[in-house]
Amino acid sequence: MTDSFRPDRLTIIFAWVGTLLLSTLPNIIWQEFFGPPTIWLLWSKLILLILFLTTTYFWQKARPLRNYFFLIFALFLVEEAFGRLGNSQWFQTWFPESAGFTTSMLGIQVRRVAGALVMTLILYLIYRNTAKFFLTFGDYGAPAAKEKFLIKENTPWSKLGWVLAICITGGTLTFLFVAGRPALGTLLATLPLLPVVLLFAAMNAFSEELNYRAALLAPLEPAVGKTHSILLTATFFGLGHFYGVPYGIIGVIMAFVLGYLLSKSMLETRGFFWPWFIHFLQDIAIFSFMAIGAILAGGG
Repeated sequence: MTDSFRPDRLTIIFAWVGTLLLSTLPNIIWQEFFGPPTIWLLWSKLILLILFLTTTYFWQKARPLRNYFFLIFALFLVEEAFGRLGNSQWFQTWFPESAGFTTSMLGIQVRRVAGALVMTLILYLIYRNTAKFFLTFGDYGAPAAKEKFLIKENTPWSKLGWVLAICITGGTLTFLFVAGRPALGTLLATLPLLPVVLLFAAMNAFSEELNYRAALLAPLEPAVGKTHSILLTATFFGLGHFYGVPYGIIGVIMAFVLGYLLSKSMLETRGFFWPWFIHFLQDIAIFSFMAIGAILAGGG
């Protein structure tokens, strides 16, 4: 995709309307004003998704977004299916939510990675080439496009990737230390869990980068161009963290910025390595503090 590509304005508007309505934004609005979302909201979004997808067969301006809405539809079904699996009695027998950090988190990550592998298969059936949905190492030292006040023109990703990984992970660690203030003894008690923390961080980074970056950027970039595809995926990712840590709009902004940089790295290097690696390092910090919380609560 070259910088000279100019997507149709109506295609861009259709992509934004669809993305916002199919994101967690309706769930956030409903929960903040009316209480927990009911089952009708789930079905309403599913019907909306089918309508958006159907529109791509009848309206020329929407046609470039057919794969995008199809993949959102696939992601919707995959996440719903594996969510139900996680709540099943059979799965809870193996990975009970009441178990310690290692067992319960392994159950979560197994489901997430399994879902990502299903999405990988769907993407391969569509594109027949893993490079077309960025599941390749990519150009490690590709030049980065300029970002005002943040990134100089043509800074190589071989340098920028390390800078972002260290800064993002360092910022996350600082926030977690200030918020949690763990004692030295607790930190030392968490060290035996480091191998599983590394495993969970690697699994989580893979599943999220595949589902929320590669699977969405692959159909979006040829439809709406680089800038809007980055903004759309960052918005979708950011809204999904409203009920994360930190809570609310701050969490959305932080996740949006992270999503923006990771999407940028994936498009500019045409590969999976840098977004996965940056995400992996940050997740090490996050899962370490989850392990600390589990130890303080009495479950390792």
